[in-house]
Amino acid sequence: MMSSVFVFLLTVSFLATPSSSATTSFVFGGCSQQKYLPGSPYESKVNLVLTSLVNSAMFSTYNNCTFPGSSSAGSQDILYGLFQCRGDLSSNDCSQCVARVVSQLGTLCVNSCGGALQLEGCFVKYDNATFLGVEDKTLVVKKCGPSNGFDSDALTDLDAVLANLGTGDGTYKPYRVSGSRNVRGVAQCVGDLSPSECQDCLSGAVGQLRSGCGTSSWGDIFLAKCYARYSESRYNSNDNSNDGHDHDDHDDDDNNDDLDKTLAILIGILAAAALVTVVVSHYWKKLDRDEKGCK
Repeated sequence: MMSSVFVFLLTVSFLATPSSSATTSFVFGGCSQQKYLPGSPYESKVNLVLTSLVNSAMFSTYNNCTFPGSSSAGSQDILYGLFQCRGDLSSNDCSQCVARVVSQLGTLCVNSCGGALQLEGCFVKYDNATFLGVEDKTLVVKKCGPSNGFDSDALTDLDAVLANLGTGDGTYKPYRVSGSRNVRGVAQCVGDLSPSECQDCLSGAVGQLRSGCGTSSWGDIFLAKCYARYSESRYNSNDNSNDGHDHDDHDDDDNNDDLDKTLAILIGILAAAALVTVVVSHYWKKLDRDEKGCK
């Protein structure tokens, strides 16, 4: 199995880059250094896996898939993929968010054998190196707001919110929200982790959040497989943007909706073309890995 080295691109807090929707702001992205040749069977597999993730996002907030390589290509051409939506998103918002990520990955990670991109509302990753079910607490994003000198009541609330995010209530909850009069917070792990791995990852994220941003008005910690966030604000359980910060949450305009519909149609066409190509390539007995596969 080939290992991939990911180069993570500029990370930006959404507070510094407001968008028309709380679910579409860029958080981080990265691409593997390995490349495939355009028009190769591997490209068809990438298209097929990403299309499958978009289609699956219409029905769930998390899923993963594995597409096996042909026998002549070997295990290095097995492709893995997953998507994860924020736990409070509707199925429609989730599918639109994943579709946006997939379209952006096509631009961000051109011809890359692996890629990962996190927006405010969802996360997508694909790679030819096994990552499903593997806990990864690599620090990807750390952002802290200005230190505002919390008073004793606010500090007490912050401690309570972070404790709830880090320990939960004893039940398996990969998506957690906690709030008080002064502070609100959210945490989530990726759905391929076991309950114990999820708890370990969230505990680690909250610990780094507490030590790194404990006196700041807001803080974000994104590890490779989980995140934890908080902000100084009044928590509203009916707020559909429970992402740990105060911001103006606007619905997508009609142009964005039209773009999503067009993208869904194009992805369906790409899926059909990719499936035909992959089926045909399966029967190629002498696939030249150096020229056609991932290196």
